[in-house]
Amino acid sequence: MVDYDALVIPGGRAPEYLRLKTSVIEIVEHFAGENKPIAAICHGPQLLASAGVLADKECTAYPAVGPDVASTGGRWIEPAPNMDNAHVDGNLVTAPAWPAHPAWMREFLKVLGTPVGV
Repeated sequence: MVDYDALVIPGGRAPEYLRLKTSVIEIVEHFAGENKPIAAICHGPQLLASAGVLADKECTAYPAVGPDVASTGGRWIEPAPNMDNAHVDGNLVTAPAWPAHPAWMREFLKVLGTPVGV
């Protein structure tokens, strides 16, 4: 894990099951503990919640994930009605669903320090 600069957590329903794997939680804890950039979309923040890394962080996600964010000490950011917004809190970039892909990746590239075109 030392050789990786960032972590991307995709959405869909997979995070619901991946959060049951100790090794996956350890990976998330490592990146959060090292303050490395993390991008999570849709149900992806369920992994962040399960890893206990959302305390005092702002986060958006698919609306069904809001209670997970709030119950683990995170501040839930309501998605835009068309679900195309991304939210940045330090090294954490989150988004609610696939319509947010452009905004989510644009913001993540900024966090990574990568030049973003027009």
